[in-house]
Amino acid sequence: MSSLRMPQSLVRRLGAEGDAALRYELLEEQAQSLGRAGRKVETALKALADHPGGEDRAVALKAAADAVWSFLVQREVMGLRDRNAVIAQYGIPREVLARLGAR
Repeated sequence: MSSLRMPQSLVRRLGAEGDAALRYELLEEQAQSLGRAGRKVETALKALADHPGGEDRAVALKAAADAVWSFLVQREVMGLRDRNAVIAQYGIPREVLARLGAR
């Protein structure tokens, strides 16, 4: 995986403090983005739980699987690969995992 680096022209102009500030901003944005994705998972799983059957359940199941998949991909891009912790923390149902191809 490659890392992002500030252009050398900016490094020379801003120095180490500018590099640290950019890294801080990037980490802050990653944390906020991951938090938003986690809240989408929570919302989608609640909607799934609120629809025990019928056509609405199929729609809620697809939405939950999409939200979980997006969240897991985002975590993996950030280097966070422990899916079991996420599955346990969010209580992701087996039927959602089956839609993702997980076992």
